Amino acid sequence: MKSREEIIRNYVEGYNQYDVDRMVADFDEAVIFRNISDGETTLLLTGLPAFREQAVQATTYFSTRTQTILAFRHQDDQTEVAIDYYGIVNMDFPNGLKKGDTISLKGTSVFTFSGNKVVQLTDVS
Repeated sequence: MKSREEIIRNYVEGYNQYDVDRMVADFDEAVIFRNISDGETTLLLTGLPAFREQAVQATTYFSTRTQTILAFRHQDDQTEVAIDYYGIVNMDFPNGLKKGDTISLKGTSVFTFSGNKVVQLTDVS
């Protein structure tokens, strides 16, 4: 059985390498993804096909993107991961970010597990 940390490291390495198949290798078909920014839900997806589609689209948003795991905190069926994020924007965004701008932030990703599968992922920044 894979450990939670192994599953999460595989996801992050897939993310950093723009490898969507690797990112979702341990996701449940009914996975729920939520992105929360400044206390507001900015994206909510249900099901692996929707998550995969969004993940493929997101590979075009940044010319460089790196998530670095800072710490793990395990509780019951969840693992909270402190993340350091760095990216270089690859296009102009409606929020004012321009191609070539850099993003550097700290956030938290909460992975909820059922057995060896991720059933929910919540990114908070």
